[in-house]
Amino acid sequence: MSKKISILIVDDEESVRESLYSWFIEDGYRVECAENAKIALSKLESQNFDIILADIKMPGMDGLEMLRRIKSLKKDSIVIVITAFATVDTAVQALKDGAFDYVTKPFDPDDLSHLIRNASKQISLAHENESLKERVVTLENVEDIIGNSEAMKKVLQKVESVSQSNSSVIITGESGTGKELIAKAIHSNSPRKYFPLVSVHCGALTESLLESELFGHEKGAFTGAMYNRKGRFEMADSGTIFLDEIATVSVKMQVELLRVLESKTFMRVGGNKEIYSDFRVICATNRNLKQMVEDGTFREDLYYRLNVVNIHVPPLRERIGDIPLLTEYFIKKYCTSMNKQIIPIDSSALKRLEEFDFPGNIRELENMIERAIVIGNGKKITLKDFPLEKNIINSSLESLDEQEKNHIYQILLKYDWNISRSAKALQVDRVTLYNKIKKYSFKSPGK
Repeated sequence: MSKKISILIVDDEESVRESLYSWFIEDGYRVECAENAKIALSKLESQNFDIILADIKMPGMDGLEMLRRIKSLKKDSIVIVITAFATVDTAVQALKDGAFDYVTKPFDPDDLSHLIRNASKQISLAHENESLKERVVTLENVEDIIGNSEAMKKVLQKVESVSQSNSSVIITGESGTGKELIAKAIHSNSPRKYFPLVSVHCGALTESLLESELFGHEKGAFTGAMYNRKGRFEMADSGTIFLDEIATVSVKMQVELLRVLESKTFMRVGGNKEIYSDFRVICATNRNLKQMVEDGTFREDLYYRLNVVNIHVPPLRERIGDIPLLTEYFIKKYCTSMNKQIIPIDSSALKRLEEFDFPGNIRELENMIERAIVIGNGKKITLKDFPLEKNIINSSLESLDEQEKNHIYQILLKYDWNISRSAKALQVDRVTLYNKIKKYSFKSPGK
């Protein structure tokens, strides 16, 4: 269980409380006890319990009256009544009043544990259903995709048209343009929206880890495989799998991916049983896959299998008209999360933002706004609150050092401060890049 089920034991017999407490603690539950109904109801006022075991015969308020009070306040609570004086009438009355079940003393530990497990399954299912409902509502509302520009209108029109199909989609665009948001929008407006959207960031995993992540593994398949594990394709059954940075996948993995996409079947690492999964695949990349096909680094058959529909997300410099909307959105987002009063941005500062090239796209703009809200002390966001004030104002930098400093910083932002990718883009080794960061006293915006 990802979250421990909590149990409240209510019984006036200390020996019963102690026995039940020991059993359920050993089974991995979170357990508390109360010696009468009054104490139990007091505990329920300050905290929630998933399951309540209540004795019917207790001094003062009996178990049936307590059951009725609990159900009037916490209708979702599961109450199991226990007693040494079982009659048909009390059993029927308890069930009518909303009890989950009814057991008699003396009870068998195994039988009671089985009853608690059944109740726990019902609780977990209710939590999953509630979580799924909330998730569907959140994803259907795609307000995080901000933009009224013609370029974004075309993207959203394409999202709307492709959502109802099961076709594979490749989302292309520079780093930081919001490709994952587009994938979520496609999934949340599709018939698969009631099932999972499973994301895999291919570029962050080695070939062997990616294989295990996608296909799962059997216990003992390799050192450290202590148990069976479902892969992402299996988790995405009836839903959607989102493969980010698909261009980073090795040639060997490309062959395996092609087979899985064509047959929808695969085997876990170390397994010998074919597993079928009905998933839709959406990919994203900031590289030119067609050029990679021509260069022989990406399989042509996989490219055409994935590229049934292509959605290109434009860089921020091609949708300048969306910068005011995005700026307003991020100001509200971070002022709210930091419990600050929402503040406007100075018109001259907004104008400079509209003039800036934004090599890091929306991610860079978001980082700038977040930083401005963190360090700003005024009633407005002004140019001095931005880390790139000099770069925004000066379209051309005179000295070589200034140009190098600016270029390296932009690349670091573009690749979200990933040293390996930034060094590769700059065509230098990691040590050289670390020395440049130290030389120019760069600090990540998140630090």
